[in-house]
Amino acid sequence: MHDPTLQGPGSKGLSRRGFMVGTGSMLGLGALGHTGTAQAATARTIASIGNGAHVPVLVIGTGYGGSVAALRLAQAGVNVHMVEMGMAWDTPGSDGKIFPRITEPDQRSFWLRTRTKQPLSNFLGFPIDRNIPRYTGILDAEDFSGITVYQGRGIGGGSLVNGGMAVTPRQEHFGSILPSVNAGEMYTTYYPRANATLGVNHVDPAWWETTACYQYARVGRKHAQRSNFPYVLVPSVYDFEYMKQEMAGSVPKSATDTELLYGNNHGKKSLQKTYLAQARATGRVTISPLHKVTSVVPASGGGYTITIEQLNTNGDVVATKTVTANRVFFAAGSVGTSKLLVKLKATGALPGLNGEIGKGWGENGNVMCGRANHLWDPTGSLQATVPTGGIDNWNAGGAFAEVAPLPTGIETWASFYLSITNTPQRAQFTWNASAGRVDLNWQTSWKQTSINMAKTIFDKINSKEGTIYRTDLFGVYKIWGDHLTYHPLGGAVLNRATDNYGRLHGYSGLYVIDGALIPGNTTVNPFVTITALAERNIEKIIATDL
Repeated sequence: MHDPTLQGPGSKGLSRRGFMVGTGSMLGLGALGHTGTAQAATARTIASIGNGAHVPVLVIGTGYGGSVAALRLAQAGVNVHMVEMGMAWDTPGSDGKIFPRITEPDQRSFWLRTRTKQPLSNFLGFPIDRNIPRYTGILDAEDFSGITVYQGRGIGGGSLVNGGMAVTPRQEHFGSILPSVNAGEMYTTYYPRANATLGVNHVDPAWWETTACYQYARVGRKHAQRSNFPYVLVPSVYDFEYMKQEMAGSVPKSATDTELLYGNNHGKKSLQKTYLAQARATGRVTISPLHKVTSVVPASGGGYTITIEQLNTNGDVVATKTVTANRVFFAAGSVGTSKLLVKLKATGALPGLNGEIGKGWGENGNVMCGRANHLWDPTGSLQATVPTGGIDNWNAGGAFAEVAPLPTGIETWASFYLSITNTPQRAQFTWNASAGRVDLNWQTSWKQTSINMAKTIFDKINSKEGTIYRTDLFGVYKIWGDHLTYHPLGGAVLNRATDNYGRLHGYSGLYVIDGALIPGNTTVNPFVTITALAERNIEKIIATDL
């Protein structure tokens, strides 16, 4: 396989317009071969954008889609400015670490909350959330009617806080995910390109079979196989060679020291270490953290005028800036992009956006549950926070269940799962003029479909093993974690709200390039699909639009 990081995705016609500010796709990559030059370029790339600035391309958000766009545009010779609502996450706290443990949440853990809102809110019947100082922390638990959506806040977006499971969906399912996209091209070109640049790797099966930190996963496999469910090991962006060294005691511990949900200090290859590191090393990409875009309107002389609020770590607006850009890429995540576009259409800033804006939103069928095992099935007091496997009952029951960790530091005899299910329900974002906000019409009752699909796995396992569901993890006597999603998708769906490559209808030079393009479900963890789709779309945009 060729290394997709060594070449720009396309350069036909790149010098046709004054839009270009460089001379070819190789120029920016030259710095990558010279460490000193690359480090110097990277050091200059975190900077607040100036009021009145003009940039060729503004990318709103620094998650998967935005990072792909920034890297490939920079490799093609284009200067790019990225705007990120969260922090840079490059400075250690008072404990000497940038990110806190899951078991010790503090102000770094949550986005502008005064009390944590952990996905697993109770343990042994007791609430475990705690008061924290208000701060621009890393995990946003954004509440809508009927659902809480967890999102990453900071340079790197969702890659900072997800479990790292880098799953490419089965090709036979792809037609149901993105019906207007050529599956052959995705699986021969764009998925491989995404996986290579993301640094996806596989756990060593022989090590996995014996290491103490994956005892919980092996118990999950045993129970799955005893009920005749397929159990699969899945790829990850956590460096498993690093984890081996963690277990050997030769490097600082990270996944084996309850780090993940609020960031990971060492072994995980988040976007900061992959796409964004390469993008910044070109010298053509600048990022403004703690900056939030509030408006995008056509500029009188062409291009777009963007209004941006600069925040402090209390979430206060300390400056309001107006900048112009020739082109704007919406990459604020499914929720961020959808909310912004719905607001801009409804308030008259971009009235020409079509009626599909805000529609087709889904939560990837996420539902969680726990099972209480017998004493002869201990799951281990030491649990790596990075999941490695799942139970695949998609074809028979519409569910793929991650065997997830429960890293409490004590033996719990509990198996914990996050299921992705084949749910048909889709919600819509709408502008609430009287409240001045965007609402989502999700209904918690829709989660019953997810619960029923998850039960096709866990009812059978419980019956076979003589075990029961845990009722103490999500409240008092509540079995199912049906109140949340980690995988928001849709709201500006490809080939509906946009054309088949993410160009927004009605406005030349406006693009969506993130999870908002995907209509609600990917059958597996979505970030590899978001990345691969962005690779496909930006290649076409560079080749034809610039």
